[in-house]
Amino acid sequence: MLTWTVKFQSCCVIIRKSVYSPVTNSLKIQTMTLIANPIYDSVFKYMMEDDRVAKILLSALLQKDIIDLQMKPHEYTEMMQTRISMLRIDFAATVRNQDGSTQLILIELQKTWLTTETLRFRQYLGTQYLDKKNVLPKDVNPNGYGIPIVSIYILGHKLGDLEEPVIYVRRNYLDYNSNPITDGVPDPFIESLTHDSVIVQIPYLKGRLRNRLEKILQVFDQEYCLKDNEHLMELDEEALGDDGRLIVGRLMKAAIAPEVRRAMEVEDEILSEIEARDTTIMLKDKMIEQKEQLIERKDQEIERKSQEIEQKSQEIEQKSQEIEQKSQEIEQKSQEIEQKSQEIEQKSQEIEQKSQEIELQNSLIKNMIQILSRQGLSAAEIAAQLNLTEEDIRRYWDGV
Repeated sequence: MLTWTVKFQSCCVIIRKSVYSPVTNSLKIQTMTLIANPIYDSVFKYMMEDDRVAKILLSALLQKDIIDLQMKPHEYTEMMQTRISMLRIDFAATVRNQDGSTQLILIELQKTWLTTETLRFRQYLGTQYLDKKNVLPKDVNPNGYGIPIVSIYILGHKLGDLEEPVIYVRRNYLDYNSNPITDGVPDPFIESLTHDSVIVQIPYLKGRLRNRLEKILQVFDQEYCLKDNEHLMELDEEALGDDGRLIVGRLMKAAIAPEVRRAMEVEDEILSEIEARDTTIMLKDKMIEQKEQLIERKDQEIERKSQEIEQKSQEIEQKSQEIEQKSQEIEQKSQEIEQKSQEIEQKSQEIEQKSQEIELQNSLIKNMIQILSRQGLSAAEIAAQLNLTEEDIRRYWDGV
């Protein structure tokens, strides 16, 4: 069984619910309060402008008492004009350390509810190290050391695989063997060049109430947002403790402040524009990606064609080399044939010359045979004088 009672107190909305508890078998009255959502920059700024609220939140985050706190008002104004998704507020705080000593520190507080480039965080942090105002005067700081810095990041998104809602990153003084150094710590030179950090992951708060800090941070837990209005959150302030109730009171005032409500509407409008721009960019990126994929496929096709052409070129080159080799072989054969032809021609000429010589010799022999025959010599006598056989004489004779 669930009943509702809505009351308006001091211009703020208080909702009382009667909730049945199966454990005690009875109805439990639960007081819920409507507050402005501090995830909005305008609400967060309004909340942190209250000195008591700022001290409570920062003291819980730093785990140190804050004796004095001064906001640097010029920091967030510029940020509100240029970066609606990120708010930066700087503080100068005098804190009490565990040993009872007091110390002046600078607090760089940055809140964002969109996934943000770390480069921007580094740039803002760098301005702190560059600012000459963050070095105390020579009369109290003869060595010119910078005021120690603590950076606090309140994130509306998750980091990697870290699932703790609050993460502390603290410096350690170690020797070569990673043993802690205690003497002379902290050193002002090192403290002025390095810094500690506190990171809050809002998505991991999820109703956790394990300690004072987590109770206070419940005002950032987006699980408590109204379903139909993200400007407002519904919280059980009794579960947040005294510190939490003070913060809730400030956020209740923010919920009804016209300038804050209008600023939240402006942030929504800007966020819509950012989302529309991001959607357009995403679509264009998708088109570019498709074009790049098409180009890649074309490049692959061109590469494949190039490989085929290269292969064909290699085959043609190989064929050309084979043809060149065959041509050289043919040329060599032609030269050999030419040489043989010349040799044959030479032999033919020699044969022709020999034939002419033989023809001339035969003609002379025939003439001698005729002359000797007219002189009345017999074949045997003619053969003896010409140093031939009688058969040769008869053959020549027959020819005559």
